[in-house]
Amino acid sequence: ETAPPDQLILQTHSHLVGEHEDAILALRDKCEVRVHISIETDMDSIPGLPPHASTVTRRFEAAEALSASGLFVVITVSPLLPIEDPDGFFGRIAGSASAVVVDHFIDGDGSKDGQRTNRTPLPDAIRSINPEATTLAYRDHIVEIAERHLPGKVGVNVDGFAGRYQ
Repeated sequence: ETAPPDQLILQTHSHLVGEHEDAILALRDKCEVRVHISIETDMDSIPGLPPHASTVTRRFEAAEALSASGLFVVITVSPLLPIEDPDGFFGRIAGSASAVVVDHFIDGDGSKDGQRTNRTPLPDAIRSINPEATTLAYRDHIVEIAERHLPGKVGVNVDGFAGRYQ
């Protein structure tokens, strides 16, 4: 029999993770488990981008249910897309997760200054809603709002994914 890992991180864009609560709880008995659910925006669609894997509401519902069962749930706002109501969005995150990660493509896509992502339709789709949202200044503003709602539980880019929160 193989020993389980010390830590397991489940990362998904889908609410369907909630259907596996029992299996995830069983895993938690064997190792540290974090469930990361991506919710990149409070908008159900972004013109120019494919539809979300699951609606924003359904992903929040999954996060709330998994958190209620005692699991450590992290909402990953990755990639950070324009957010219509940042205070409402991060207030909901604070009520449904243990922590949040804010990841902007400029620092988070693994290339210098987001060059890889800049060759995709994503920046133009973001600009069509809020041109400022393509900047690190926007990310920093969003992080400030997140910190008001989740003090000490906000991770930024790779540090957040590694479980280091400010």
